[in-house]
Amino acid sequence: MKKVGILMGSDSDFPIVEKAAITLEKYGVPFEMHVYSAHRTPEEARAFAMNARENGFGTIIAAAGKAAHLAGAMAANTTLPVIGIPIKSSTLDGLDALLSTVQMPSGLPVATVAIDGAENAALLAIQILSVSDEELAKKLTEARAAGAAAVLEKDRIISAKYAK
Repeated sequence: MKKVGILMGSDSDFPIVEKAAITLEKYGVPFEMHVYSAHRTPEEARAFAMNARENGFGTIIAAAGKAAHLAGAMAANTTLPVIGIPIKSSTLDGLDALLSTVQMPSGLPVATVAIDGAENAALLAIQILSVSDEELAKKLTEARAAGAAAVLEKDRIISAKYAK
């Protein structure tokens, strides 16, 4: 199975990014996690992206706040799918990071999830990997069915409470 690379621009992003790691672990998807900054460690970030395919990665999740150039830096240096997580900051509540992550030039796509959306980033990475992994596809289908069943059970309880 291919690995997922999880990168964050700062260790202060870890409390959010950890949710991606927990989700990947739940599905049994191997991953590596690193702190690389597009601005402070550009050579390390570039090397990671350029060698990711050869190092067994199938997709990259990149989380950053404020200027949020990490996902774009990854996309510029690999043809693997890159998923950006804009991280909420105290300055503009993450809108700056969202816009920086989502506004990529033509030819360099970055899939972008919601501000602080680490769990969805992991699930999107899993969906990408599931294209060539039937076991992952099955786990996703089962998780969706369990989620639907939970909502329907809540509906049953609420409907019964207010039935006339």
